[in-house]
Amino acid sequence: MSTSVTGLTLESISRLPAHARRCVFWEIDPAVAADSWGFSDPVFEKEAWISTVMLEWGSCGQLATMDDKTVGCALYAPPRVVPRAGLFPTSPVSPDAILLTTLGTEYPDLDGDIAYRLVQGVVNDLVHRGVRALEAFGIQGAHESTALSDRPTGTMRLMERIGVPGRGARRSVMECSPENCMIDADFLQEVGFEVVAPHHRFPRLRLELDTDHGWKEDVERALDQLLAAAAMTAPTRIPTL
Repeated sequence: MSTSVTGLTLESISRLPAHARRCVFWEIDPAVAADSWGFSDPVFEKEAWISTVMLEWGSCGQLATMDDKTVGCALYAPPRVVPRAGLFPTSPVSPDAILLTTLGTEYPDLDGDIAYRLVQGVVNDLVHRGVRALEAFGIQGAHESTALSDRPTGTMRLMERIGVPGRGARRSVMECSPENCMIDADFLQEVGFEVVAPHHRFPRLRLELDTDHGWKEDVERALDQLLAAAAMTAPTRIPTL
C-alpha cells in the first residue's frame, strides 16, 4: 500500500480526519472558545476558518491517503490568522515564516512514514510559493503531566490559556489539548527543524526553505534516510487524529 499526499481544497475539507475536522485548538482564541462553548459548533468553526484562509491566502493543508482513505493531514497558515500563535512563551512566529499547526495520522503503526510524507508535501507547496521558512511550536514531554502549581504566576496563567478549555466545555472541545494537538519537538528536529526559541515545554522551531542552496534535495534525501530507518527504531509520537 502506498501513501499519496495532495493539497487540501475546499472540496476535500470533508475528508479531513475526524479530530482535525472539529479541533479548533489553533483556530480560536481560548477565551473566545470558553465564552461560546454552549452554542458554538467546532466543525462549522473549523470549516469556516479553513475556507477563509484558502480564499485569502491559498491552500493551507495536505491530505495523506491510502487506498482512497484519509490516513493523516497537515495544516499550516500565516501566523496572523492563527489566534493561539501569540499565546506561547516562545511567541511570536518570525515575520517571514508560515506556521505549521497540525500534523497527525490515524494509524500509529504508520506514523513515521505518513508524517514524513506530509512534511514533504508541506515543504514542496511552500517552496513553490516562495515562502522563506516554516516554523512550528513543538511540545516537549508530551506524555508527562504538567504541574502548573510550582511555576511563576504569569507562566501558570499563560499555560492555562494554552492548554485548559473553558469550564463546562463539551467533549469535542475537551479532546483538544497541547498533547493531542501539537507536534512533538523531537520529531520536528528529526526532519530538519532547528530550535530558535528554547523552552522546557513549548520550544519554537524553524525550517529554512532556501531553494538557492539546494535545500529541497537535501531534505528529500534526509527524509528517505529517515523512512529507511523508521522500521528499525521506535517512532516518535505523532498525534493520532
